Amino acid sequence: MFRRFLLTLALAALTLPAFAQETWPSRPIRVIVPFGAGGTTDLTARVIGPALSARLGQPWVVENRAGAGGNVGSEACARSAPDGYTLCIGTISSHAINASVYARMPYDNLRDFAPIAIISIQPNALFVPASSPVKTVAELAAAMRAQPGRFNYASSGVGTSIHLAGALFTQLTNTTAEHVPYRSSGELMAALIAGNVQMAFDNISSGLPHVRAGRLRLLGVASPERTSIAPDAPTIAETLPGFESLTWGVLFAPAGTPAPIIQRLNREVSAALQTQEVSVRYGELGITAPAMTPEAVSDFVVAETRRWGEVARRANIRAE
Repeated sequence: MFRRFLLTLALAALTLPAFAQETWPSRPIRVIVPFGAGGTTDLTARVIGPALSARLGQPWVVENRAGAGGNVGSEACARSAPDGYTLCIGTISSHAINASVYARMPYDNLRDFAPIAIISIQPNALFVPASSPVKTVAELAAAMRAQPGRFNYASSGVGTSIHLAGALFTQLTNTTAEHVPYRSSGELMAALIAGNVQMAFDNISSGLPHVRAGRLRLLGVASPERTSIAPDAPTIAETLPGFESLTWGVLFAPAGTPAPIIQRLNREVSAALQTQEVSVRYGELGITAPAMTPEAVSDFVVAETRRWGEVARRANIRAE
């Protein structure tokens, strides 16, 4: 009888994971955004939230845990139970660039997470003050070559995608420029409008209102193709082949999260992104989100980690 009792317990234990997966989700899902409220990552998490809540039948609870370029919130996600109830949105900073610019990382961006789906891709863009004499990317590069050491560029912080976009531009144009870091996109834009810096990359949605108001000039977008929210703006790659700088957000779960949960989340995210509410809002912001399998998303993150790691190493960029 005792042996039969132990066998029954063992069989019950074996069936618990499958049962848990079949009933998932049975409670709210926490989504960690490793940056402050109001930014692009936070915005996209909240834009897709209602559609995902409706499809999953549970609340989608966004939690902002900012710090160390996204490392604080991402570490919290990596250390959470792999049960599908704690997710996070990783970005080009937290899950591609930081591995190369921080001397010590509290997590492995490739090993400690299970990629689920891309939820946003937005191009960065190159801006100059409206009073600048340069009108095109070619003119800017020529001026920088003619006056070495005379140009500077702003960013929203050391090691950000904005910083590395500027570094990549100098590498591909064989020019030099001083990096001037600010604490936020808002500060960056204010300095650029005032003419305190001569050029800057930023998310296109951050700078476009200032372009329309006549305070800034948009020289080019850093996506492979022109964007629908600024169709007349050329891509930088039209002048500088190979130049690309995209800000992206990927939904991750802690490593070890059951595959059925990952697959279901991938399907539900794809469906949520196709709803009218989400697609309209994304269109207004110039955001896209290609449907990809979790395996394809993983390959994307690996490629981005390698690519931006090389840029950071060539520029000797280090963050604390």
